[in-house]
Amino acid sequence: MTRWLVMAGLVGVAACSQAPEWNTLSGEAPLVIAHRGASGERPEHTIEAYALALDQGADVIEPDLVVTGDGVLIARHDAYLSTTTDIASRREFADRRRELFGRNDWWVMDFTADEIASLRAIQPFDNRDPSYDGQFAIPTFEQVLDFVAEREAVCGCRIPIEPEVKHPEEFAAAGLDPLPILNQILLDHGLFSEDAPVVVQSFDAGFLIRMNAVAPVRLAMLYSSPDEEGGNMNGYPLDAVAQFADGLGANKALLLNPDGSSTGLLEQAHALGLEVHAWTVRDDRTPLVGDSVEDELRALYALGVDAVFTDFPPTAVRVRDEMSGL
Repeated sequence: MTRWLVMAGLVGVAACSQAPEWNTLSGEAPLVIAHRGASGERPEHTIEAYALALDQGADVIEPDLVVTGDGVLIARHDAYLSTTTDIASRREFADRRRELFGRNDWWVMDFTADEIASLRAIQPFDNRDPSYDGQFAIPTFEQVLDFVAEREAVCGCRIPIEPEVKHPEEFAAAGLDPLPILNQILLDHGLFSEDAPVVVQSFDAGFLIRMNAVAPVRLAMLYSSPDEEGGNMNGYPLDAVAQFADGLGANKALLLNPDGSSTGLLEQAHALGLEVHAWTVRDDRTPLVGDSVEDELRALYALGVDAVFTDFPPTAVRVRDEMSGL
């Protein structure tokens, strides 16, 4: 769908790239998406993580969205709070812990936005720097958008965002449907349009179909594995996805074989007019192909992905620049 291609014109590298000839859908350089911000170096989904990512050259930031009990969208990857906040040390919330979805934890829908604002973010990965734990607040989606607007005013540019709506049907079943909340926020911030620098992502095809019927913004279907429950595009073949989405957010393992050759999925998506954003490249994980994360990035860029999600934006930017001859 051609709506998706507007993203490429919003960032400087896409406009200035001349060599090589990229295999992206637009023919321009792929975008670097800061996955949960610069989450390799700061606690994820904090304003500080997003700010660092932009300072490091990321083109796009990605806030995951969940809903509080009073209907406020906040930036968290999970509906539970123990792994990314200091809630376990807050005695005032000790009695809020409960069993849900087979997990005993504290759940975002059991808290108001003001209560969430009293928490502080922590690093969820044991092998990453914990020295910033307890320093940064958990932002609402509107606070993220306000931050982006402030940065845009400084740089005189537009900064795209790719929010991912987490567990939309589960929240809707609890009376907290994220769809009208999200649409109203986008409308209030002047982002409820086809050419807005926004791509809304979800693993839930039903949510995207509902949103496609009422919202003009671009949409992306996330795809994990045909064998993983909840990650198989909900049974929708790729040509059906192209009827309600503008792009495919694909697990990188679905795009590249172990020898670095293409699985064919990217070519199929491009033939349908779908951009492909690959996730997730991490400097501190074993690469999918090659001997280093740089090898993995080169393979993805050479394949023709239109963007990569990464926890470490500087590496992805550097490899792209090297391949661009910059």
